[in-house]
Amino acid sequence: MKKVIVYTDGACRGNGKENTIGAYGIVLMYNGVKKEIKKAVLNTTNNIMELTAVIEALSVLKEPCEVELYSDSAYVVNAINNKWIDSWLKNGWRTSSKEPVKNKELWESLIEVLKVHKVKFIKVKGHSDNEYNNRCDALANEAMDEILGK
Repeated sequence: MKKVIVYTDGACRGNGKENTIGAYGIVLMYNGVKKEIKKAVLNTTNNIMELTAVIEALSVLKEPCEVELYSDSAYVVNAINNKWIDSWLKNGWRTSSKEPVKNKELWESLIEVLKVHKVKFIKVKGHSDNEYNNRCDALANEAMDEILGK
């Protein structure tokens, strides 16, 4: 199995308000080759962008891989590493407080791509000194500026 290193980051300007703009940045590294991906969308949230970044990053891999996936999203990393997803599935997509799980369709998509790859989720501190996390953040911001025509 090929070993791939992936960094992802999602961003949203105006998160929690109307007329938001969001984006994600991805850096994939394999065997000395680096690929960058960015995309922006309107009317989204930060969590949707964080999740979408991970799904898109894993979806572009052309064959099953062993992946080290780095994200600054506690939302995504904890859902996997703390097995929140398992609890949500067991509880009919309800949280521990009996509320419906937000972004269920994206979580379902993530579950599907995780069946293909062996993924280790690693939490990194956002807006810190991690070169590739910072690059993902820059890519997301570039994508948001581009969609706005800046």
